[in-house]
Amino acid sequence: MNVQFTSRADRDYDGLPLRLQRAVDKQLDFLREKPENLRHPSIQAKKYSERDDVWQGRVNRSYRFYFQIVGDTYLILRIIPHPK
Repeated sequence: MNVQFTSRADRDYDGLPLRLQRAVDKQLDFLREKPENLRHPSIQAKKYSERDDVWQGRVNRSYRFYFQIVGDTYLILRIIPHPK
């Protein structure tokens, strides 16, 4: 699988501290390895919006990334603090 960032996700990523960027990279590399890693406990991916076909994945306890699956690509939409 491939990973592609929207321009908004690029800005989100660029605004993160280096340690969070590394955590995002680790999670996305994990997803890239095997599609079944979508269900891995460290990512805890789940459907966020059925209507818009948007998924939510975990970066860490405080941050989430939102994405769509388009063919063989994970399209990263946002990387934001977890709305608790």
